[in-house]
Amino acid sequence: MSPATDCPCGSGGAFSACCEPYISRKVPAPTAEALMRARYSSYATGRIEYIEETHAPESRKDFDRKASQQWAQKSEWKGLSVVAVKGGTAADDSGVVNFVARFSQGGKDYEHREIASFRKEGGAWFFVEGKSPKPETAVNTGPDVGRNEPCHCGSKKKFKKCHGR
Repeated sequence: MSPATDCPCGSGGAFSACCEPYISRKVPAPTAEALMRARYSSYATGRIEYIEETHAPESRKDFDRKASQQWAQKSEWKGLSVVAVKGGTAADDSGVVNFVARFSQGGKDYEHREIASFRKEGGAWFFVEGKSPKPETAVNTGPDVGRNEPCHCGSKKKFKKCHGR
């Protein structure tokens, strides 16, 4: 990747001015979101050492560098979307970033959705843990379909003969 190339994190900036200074440890990431974006760019550029170094010290022993390196190399990184950010500013000591990382492997597209927690220690941000977002529960607020009403699926059958079994 050349320094003038767009940053993999999707910020629209050049890699050399966006995530590369953090990954090369020239400057620390100023926010939790900046660290998360740099970590994504690390996977996209195969610079896994940054992923390991930015794990919180207590979780580094659980980091599988070899598996992460293989995942990074076997994947084609398609983009990153930040869904929400809570805290994690330069003035905070903790933050949460909800994001979606898109990649493909073997010609199949995937999305990695995560709610990541970050902590700042000694002026540096660290990844603490990531959790999968819980699916939202759908609540029917409309009237219940009667057994003899047309089925909601459009089959033109009565509900009791279609989805009401």
